[in-house]
Amino acid sequence: AVVLTNADVDHVAGLLSLREREPFAIYATAQVLATLEANSIFNVLDPAIVPRRLLAPTEEMAICGADGHETGVAIEAFPVPGKVALYLEQRGDAGADFSSDTGDTIGVRISGAVGRGAVFFVPGCARTDAALRTRLADAACLLFDGTVYTDDEMVTAGVGQKTGTRMGHIAMSGQAGSIAGLADVKIARRIFIHINNTNPVLDENSAEHAAIKAAGWEVASDGMEMEF
Repeated sequence: AVVLTNADVDHVAGLLSLREREPFAIYATAQVLATLEANSIFNVLDPAIVPRRLLAPTEEMAICGADGHETGVAIEAFPVPGKVALYLEQRGDAGADFSSDTGDTIGVRISGAVGRGAVFFVPGCARTDAALRTRLADAACLLFDGTVYTDDEMVTAGVGQKTGTRMGHIAMSGQAGSIAGLADVKIARRIFIHINNTNPVLDENSAEHAAIKAAGWEVASDGMEMEF
């Protein structure tokens, strides 16, 4: 089964490489399912083989394969501050606000056996509001949006014109950043994921890497495996 946390190209395009009549189920919010339905290229995924299932917000549900059998994994999807996918933005309206708090971007609480701890997967998030902090309390592990270290990182590096805020990604650092925003939340293990190649924390010898380590965070790496 595949669980989609939003409709960004780098989240949904991989579905097309799974089209060779291999059964699996797709789970997504109503907004993301509507986006797949509106783009005929996703019709290569035969619904008889690849069923699409609605993720009901804030309800724990067992994840089942295409055959309906439970996988042993349960998830709870919840909306997080984010934005609509880039290709869904209205072109020509540079000043428009494309932010969304209503399910275009979600986080996922992942659990297995009853009574065990939960892992939270939040690869995209625009800010750490009170609802998110409350939900993450007592998490066994948090995999969180680490796209940029500073909000203007890509602009300063000369590789783009957009800030993290404009892209729907909170910065790690600063008073409004994720490190500060989640500092007082009880989380056993904190790992930054979804890290852009401009982010200096990727350099293990950098001051920024040392700062996030000192704050109790880890940096995910390619090939990293975690057992829960």
